[in-house]
Amino acid sequence: MAEQSAADQNIKTDADETTTRSHAGDQTIVVNNWQKAALVVVRLALAYLFFTQLWWKMPPTFGCPADYSFTTGAIQEGRIRLTRTSGLCDWLGIQSFYAASRELRVFEANLDNTGGPEIFLNLTVLRQFNGWIVDNIIIPNIGLFGWLIWMAEFSIVILVGFGLLSRLGGLIALGVSMQLAVGLANIPNPFEWEWIYLNMVFLSIFVIAIAPGRFFGIDTLLIPRLKKLDENGSPVGRIGLLLTGQ
Repeated sequence: MAEQSAADQNIKTDADETTTRSHAGDQTIVVNNWQKAALVVVRLALAYLFFTQLWWKMPPTFGCPADYSFTTGAIQEGRIRLTRTSGLCDWLGIQSFYAASRELRVFEANLDNTGGPEIFLNLTVLRQFNGWIVDNIIIPNIGLFGWLIWMAEFSIVILVGFGLLSRLGGLIALGVSMQLAVGLANIPNPFEWEWIYLNMVFLSIFVIAIAPGRFFGIDTLLIPRLKKLDENGSPVGRIGLLLTGQ
């Protein structure tokens, strides 16, 4: 086996297992076919989640009304009243409303089961900043950003689903998931449970860390070619190996 630095790993695959060895720590990790199959399931689950969200905001209208009106809201007698539209215009409007009217607290834990939670992380400033971006950049340019949002999610389906540069797909999924978590987590109407979005974030981080396209994905075919390019000093090979988990 070729000599490696502490940060590098060598992947050796046969019919039954993949062995990852770090010389610095003399550590060997064996991934058998059942474990690789589990990684494929995780990869496909994340890709399918984003696949299901493509259809209600299809270009070129992104599911918006003909006049591209956005959802608005008000608090009347202590109750939230939303005037909803449709498609991407609906959910962008919802994010805009709650950025100005609802704090963002995540990782809440109520230890004594009475009153409010004793443990939480307050990220309201991020929600307000996200609302500013939605109001001043995305909504006024919905024709452009609608395409960017849709293409980002479509790229996640392709890259993560087919295991093609899967680490890149995980990075895009992380960005999209974090934006959704900041904009929508823990809103009361429509109720959006924080852990839906937090789990999307953690699943994306898992895909970035593991790069599961190495297992039964297109990355399996790319890695030998990228290694040859890297050995010849090509930056394409080096970048490609990083995005495939090498």
